[in-house]
Amino acid sequence: MKITFFLIPKNEVIYLPLNSTMRQALEKMEYHRFTAIPLIDEHGKYAGTITEGDLLWKLKNTPDLTFAGTERIMLKEVPRRMTNTPVRINSEMEDLVSLAVLQNFVPVLDDSDIFIGIIRRREIIEYYAKLADHPQAMNRAAGV
Repeated sequence: MKITFFLIPKNEVIYLPLNSTMRQALEKMEYHRFTAIPLIDEHGKYAGTITEGDLLWKLKNTPDLTFAGTERIMLKEVPRRMTNTPVRINSEMEDLVSLAVLQNFVPVLDDSDIFIGIIRRREIIEYYAKLADHPQAMNRAAGV
């Protein structure tokens, strides 16, 4: 099944420009209660995902960095420990399963690598749970 049905479009996704500060990321994550947020470059392309852990490790490993000082640290300067692998809009749900094991969400790109939204792990699990409840549908999805 094509992933477009499950896509949460960019205009409904909380994301940050890559040129944001560490403080902006912390405040946005706190406000929305997220542990990870996609990053978008100045051309609208997916630039990675920043996590709470990335921010915590930067804070820990930067001597004398205070919360107030985080407004001077750009997200480009924060090492990221994970790579959220994106998929193309023409991907199938089957392409997302292995990614959902490691990622809370899967970024979705168009053919020009422009970020167009995400698919959350929850939707992927719900899709396969419904298939499991209906074995005939699972056989069709598997091409049997």
